[in-house]
Amino acid sequence: MLFEHLGASPRIHPSAVIAPSAVISGDVTIGADVQVLHGAVITAEGGPITIGDDVIVMENALIRASATDPVHIGDHVLVGPMASVSGATIDREVFLATGTRVFNGARIGERSEVRINAVVHLRTVLPAESVVPIGWIAVGDPAQLYPPERHDEIWATQQELDFPGYVFGLDRDTPDLMVQLTERYGRALSRHADDRPLD
Repeated sequence: MLFEHLGASPRIHPSAVIAPSAVISGDVTIGADVQVLHGAVITAEGGPITIGDDVIVMENALIRASATDPVHIGDHVLVGPMASVSGATIDREVFLATGTRVFNGARIGERSEVRINAVVHLRTVLPAESVVPIGWIAVGDPAQLYPPERHDEIWATQQELDFPGYVFGLDRDTPDLMVQLTERYGRALSRHADDRPLD
């Protein structure tokens, strides 16, 4: 289904194929010969999403832009099943495997691979032709790669990236952080109440 959101409607190249159960909402531009499979959600939450040519967005993948972090996906990218891309820039010829997570402000260089269930964290920069192994976490600029069992080292790097401050504008030490976060984010998401279906 296609939705107008915040006054913007998706623009889809006539050669693109969008599954009937996919959702595309707001300021989204989809290039030639793109395939968006069943259950995928591509939603521009105040910032634009641009998807190049010959991109495949597989089943139940999520691509989300925010007002501060648009999404750009270059040509010949595969976004695997249940992968998530939030406010990131993905260069051309990148493979995002099943279950990968790419967070706000991240940049992935061309011909990189983010393998099954791997994570590219907030504001992390992967140079061209990088590989994030299965289940590993890339953090920082330049990216450092960690296996998941090295949580303390991941946290030491990740803490400086300030996820709640960068994404939600909130100080991590706020006593009622989750109260403020859910109320603020809920108000922003409530703008979908005015969405208009286009099909």
